[in-house]
Amino acid sequence: MAKQIEVTRTFNAPVEMVWKVWTDPELVKRWWGPKHFISPVAKIDFREGGVSLVSMKAPKEMGDQEFYSIWEYIKIIPLQTIEFIQNLADEDGNKMIPTQVGMPPDFPTDIKTVVTFRELANSKTEMTVTEYAEFGTMSNFAQLGLEQSMDKMVAIF
Repeated sequence: MAKQIEVTRTFNAPVEMVWKVWTDPELVKRWWGPKHFISPVAKIDFREGGVSLVSMKAPKEMGDQEFYSIWEYIKIIPLQTIEFIQNLADEDGNKMIPTQVGMPPDFPTDIKTVVTFRELANSKTEMTVTEYAEFGTMSNFAQLGLEQSMDKMVAIF
């Protein structure tokens, strides 16, 4: 099984604008979650030691379930790197064991996530999101979900 998943995208926007999609709750709501999912909740506490609460909600035909995650920020280097630990949570932001929210037993509890930003020519930005965890039976879905979230992010610009 893959010990990490990674997605790189190039944006037609300067680093400052791409950075903002991680810090502005209204922008996070526009891209968090795979295709056809919505993100009703984005409470962002963007600072080292801060914890954000985000949700993704499945469409009716996929069960209409809402999944919550917390992002605990470990390291932030403005316009360069965001590092956080991602965990599944309840609607109040309490960390949950993945099986408690319907995930398989081999789904990881702590997902170290590193986002890097690289300024390119012509006001473009390359962003890479790497999730360091063994996703077990959900590996393909985790990779696809991250790719689809990044596609939604690209569409913002």
